[in-house]
Amino acid sequence: MRIGLIGTGRIGTFHAAVLARHPEVESLLVADVDAARATDLAARTGATAADSVDALFAAAAGVDAVVITAATSAHARLIGRAARAGLPVFCEKPIALDLAGTLAALAEVESAGTVLQLGFQRRFDAGYRAARAAVRAGRLGRLHTVRAMTSDPAPPPAAYLPLSGGLYRDCLVHDFDVLRWVTGREVTEVYATGSDAGPAMFREAGDVDTAAVLLTLDDGTLATATATRCNGAGYDVRMELAGEADQIAVGVDARTPLTSAEPDGPAAPDKPWPGFLERFAPAYEAELAAFVDVVRGRLDNPCDGREALHALRIAEACELSRAERRPVRLTEIAGA
Repeated sequence: MRIGLIGTGRIGTFHAAVLARHPEVESLLVADVDAARATDLAARTGATAADSVDALFAAAAGVDAVVITAATSAHARLIGRAARAGLPVFCEKPIALDLAGTLAALAEVESAGTVLQLGFQRRFDAGYRAARAAVRAGRLGRLHTVRAMTSDPAPPPAAYLPLSGGLYRDCLVHDFDVLRWVTGREVTEVYATGSDAGPAMFREAGDVDTAAVLLTLDDGTLATATATRCNGAGYDVRMELAGEADQIAVGVDARTPLTSAEPDGPAAPDKPWPGFLERFAPAYEAELAAFVDVVRGRLDNPCDGREALHALRIAEACELSRAERRPVRLTEIAGA
C-alpha cells in the first residue's frame, strides 16, 4: 500500500513515523506547503517528499489512500479533493471549524462513495475502550453521572488561538466525542460557561482559557466536561463514570499529574504526562493501523465523518450557551 500524507507539522511528523514502520505500508509520500519541511521529514522517516500537494494528488503518484494532518483551514478542501479522486482519507479532527464547511465536505465524501475516518484517538485508548465495555456490559448498573476533563499543561502559541476554533471546538470536542462513544447515548442539552481570566491572549482572541459544561444525555444521565489550557502540573485527561452498581475512572495511572491532599494519599508522580502525543501514543498508532485495515477492506470505518459532525454540533451548542448564558437544546443546532 502507498499512502500519501499531507501536513508535516507535529502530529504529521508523528503519524509519518508510525506509517513508515507499518508492515503493510510499502511506501509513504509526504507533502507540505513548506516543501523544505516535507523534504526534511522524508529524510528522517525513509519516505519520499512530493514537490507539492498537487504532485501528491497527481495520477502518477499512485497513492492508495491519504492521511491529512495539514492546517485545520485546509481539511475540508483536501477531504473534498481526495473524495473526487476516489481515495480513502484519514483526517485529523476537525473536518472544518463550522457546520457549513463540515456538511459540504461530508456531502462530497458521500457523493463519491469514499471513506473518511476521523482522528478521534481516544476511541483507541485502552482505558476508554475498557470503560465502554464496562458500560455496555451493564457492570456499572444504571449510569447516572459522567465527569470528563482535559487539561493542557501550557497554552498554545498566541497565533494558534484565532485559528483553533476556540476551546470547545478544538479541545473539548474530544470529550464530547468520547462521551457519546463510551455511553452510547446522545447529548440533548448543554449549559456552558468559560473564563478568560488567564493570559491576555485568550481575551484578545475572543476565546477562553478554562471552560465547564453541564450536559444532559437522552436517558437522563448527567455529564460534566471541563477543560483548561493552564494546568501547570501536566497533561491530564480523565473520565469518571458512576452508576448505581459501581464506578470507574479512565486516565488514573502512575503518570496522572495529581497529588492527593490526604496524609496517606499518593504523592505527585515522578514523570507526569507532558502532552497529548506521549499520553496517547499507543492510541494514535492503533487508529492508523485501523485505517490501513479499513482501506484493505478488513474493518468497518470505526469513526466516520458523521461522528465528527455530532461532536461539532455539541461544541457549537456550547458556544451559543456561553454567549447567551442559557441552556441550549441540540435541536437548536443545524446539521442533525
